[in-house]
Amino acid sequence: LYGSGIDSQSLQADTATIGKVITQAGTNVPVNIVIEGQNSENICFVREVQFHPVTDRLVHVDFIRVDVTKPIRANVPINIDGLAPAVRNLGGTLLQPLQSVTVEALPMDIPIVYTLQADSLIDFDTNLYVRDLDISDTVEIINDDDELVAGVVAPRIEREVSVIGSDAEGTDGEATEG
Repeated sequence: LYGSGIDSQSLQADTATIGKVITQAGTNVPVNIVIEGQNSENICFVREVQFHPVTDRLVHVDFIRVDVTKPIRANVPINIDGLAPAVRNLGGTLLQPLQSVTVEALPMDIPIVYTLQADSLIDFDTNLYVRDLDISDTVEIINDDDELVAGVVAPRIEREVSVIGSDAEGTDGEATEG
């Protein structure tokens, strides 16, 4: 545990409990860390998670304490909900080059996730952009409004090449003995 207004501390906790917290909170949901014998509130974010390279067991977690009265920056994931009509009806493939956006807000105002509906992706020319996200007045998005979040691309069709006549046998252009 480290961060605003405290000295760094090494803490121990039950691995299963910490694992659940990490799974549920991710890196953009504030977590209140309670330390035995202390009455202070520790609003923190998960900053780094380390796993054992062989056993894949949780080894270490960095929690960064934040001041709830000062804005911070965090990455918020973007989910695309539903099946795009251009995928269903035209056989396209949904691409999402932007998986998250960077936001600046007070720690308690950081959204968990942004969700965009795929219903509007009706053809290959329609796209979803950062400007399409539903953003509250307390959050500022750092990314450019014109940054592409998702779109549908046309299917790639392979053409089968057929070989006709003697070209298939490989006899044209060959030297003959004689």
